[in-house]
Amino acid sequence: MRTSRTLLSLVAGLTALAFCGLSPATAADKVDGAAKKITLASIEISGKLEETNADAGLFGDLQPSLRDVVARLDKAGKDKNIAAVLLKIRSPQIGRGKIEELRAAVAKTRKSGKKVYADVDSAMPADYLLATSCDEIVMPESGTLVVPGVRAEVQFYKNLFEKLGVRADILQVGRFKGAGEPFTRSQMSDEFRAQLQSVIDDVYAQMVDRISTTRKLEPDAVKKLLDDGLFTAKKAKELGLIDRVAYADELRKAIGDDKGATEVAVISNYGKKQIDADFSGLGGLFKLVELLSGQEPGSLSLSPHKIAIVYAVGTIMPGESQQGMFGGGTLGGDTIIKALRTAQKDDRVRAIVLRVDSPGGSALASDLMWREIVKSKKPIIASMGDVAASGGYYISMGTQKIYAEPGTLTGSIGVVGGKLAIGGLMDKVGVNTDVISRGRNSGLFSINNPFSDSERKTIQGLMKETYDQFTEKAAQGRKMDLAKLQSMAEGRVFTGLQAKANGLVDEIGTLDDAVAEAKKLGNVPEGEKCELLILPKPKSFFEQLLDGPTVDTRLGQKVQATLPAGVVAPLSDMENLGRLFSEPTLTVLPFTIRVQ
Repeated sequence: MRTSRTLLSLVAGLTALAFCGLSPATAADKVDGAAKKITLASIEISGKLEETNADAGLFGDLQPSLRDVVARLDKAGKDKNIAAVLLKIRSPQIGRGKIEELRAAVAKTRKSGKKVYADVDSAMPADYLLATSCDEIVMPESGTLVVPGVRAEVQFYKNLFEKLGVRADILQVGRFKGAGEPFTRSQMSDEFRAQLQSVIDDVYAQMVDRISTTRKLEPDAVKKLLDDGLFTAKKAKELGLIDRVAYADELRKAIGDDKGATEVAVISNYGKKQIDADFSGLGGLFKLVELLSGQEPGSLSLSPHKIAIVYAVGTIMPGESQQGMFGGGTLGGDTIIKALRTAQKDDRVRAIVLRVDSPGGSALASDLMWREIVKSKKPIIASMGDVAASGGYYISMGTQKIYAEPGTLTGSIGVVGGKLAIGGLMDKVGVNTDVISRGRNSGLFSINNPFSDSERKTIQGLMKETYDQFTEKAAQGRKMDLAKLQSMAEGRVFTGLQAKANGLVDEIGTLDDAVAEAKKLGNVPEGEKCELLILPKPKSFFEQLLDGPTVDTRLGQKVQATLPAGVVAPLSDMENLGRLFSEPTLTVLPFTIRVQ
């Protein structure tokens, strides 16, 4: 009875929700032959933009995602009722891969004949790199442009561990596989520094190229501007970095004047799905249940062709995908394998796109997913997002073709393993450990002591064998001589452009490019309708209700709300590392790059 009352209360509460939208208007209503009114589409890009919605139905529709924003830009480009697009860029927390995806979407909208205006206030590099893809960049006079080049900072914990009585015993295969260095050293090794410098140099070169090309400035002039890095809106306009200093209302009026309109209407959150909130009567109840269950009214598709997009996002771990306490999720090997098999069994699925945004993780889970990919009877194309390195590259290399963004971090073909021995810390706090053991290597995963010589030899042998499997399978997948592949292995990390030059990926392109290629390989007739099947399927409200949030998730949501944004991401990284060191061998990226 309690459950029924709860559900009825929920239904009553949701019935009261109101979703507002503007009725369609023509791009230019004419009076006596002259354009008097135009309509602008406003699309905001802010916060953490996930690859796709994790939730189905009502709550999924309320969450922004990269796939959603790209679709809305595409819709605006095709909408005859829209005269131009206002792209409100408000500190999106996205990497170089997502920036390029959005830039490509903006370019497609512009190609349709619609002008796109970048509305920025205080723009950081991510904001500005996206804004440069638009026709005009507009900033209020109180705004600030911050573009101080590119910088890498790596924190090392060895000295802290020594004070705490903790010892990191980390082993690696590959000279550049430095995932354990922050725990075992006080500064970068020469190899770690060399590869990180190579990546930073290429990221910086891409930044200079994007700004110089779009703003029509000489590369040397851009480099000088990046050396200064901080500009008022007025100064940024004088230097040619932005086009207009204006407030939002002034921009709307300017667009109207440009198009000869006396009235300018703006559709806020253009393209964001409008929910019919009339849940009255029995029909309304059924409608509500459909929304909460993730089934949309009229959503049944009769298209004879499908392309499945399997989203492989997060740190790779065995088992099911999980949400972390600090927002970072894990990519569960079992979850992705199940998604791949679902696509295989669907007779209408012609091909599969594996969308990878992962720094790697468990070597075992990576290999099991790789096996499922290579034995697929349907074509599989990999599309790399912000990062597809180490284990993320492992699962990509089994596909027929790999697409990457220019700034994607990829490669990192190497293996690392180890543990944090906290016996010294336990001694400091008065905790004693007494041991009875049988077997020479029985302490292999003990958290009290570092590896013994015998244990170290055993784990190193396992890692070497895993590394050999990695490189051999990579060479086979890339149809490359093993010696050549090994010269690009040893943990070396590349940008997408560098990986393309070295043959580690096939094409530089977006997710849409990968889908187009999948249609070709899947023999989808040109011009025929093709449905996208998104996998793993997002969980509906009822599925989440039955599963129930974990204690970690509930506590994490509260903790995240009280912490500065810059603190949550490192905590999420540390949480994932804690999970990873429960695995004997790891294929994981040695560093993380965030666009600030």
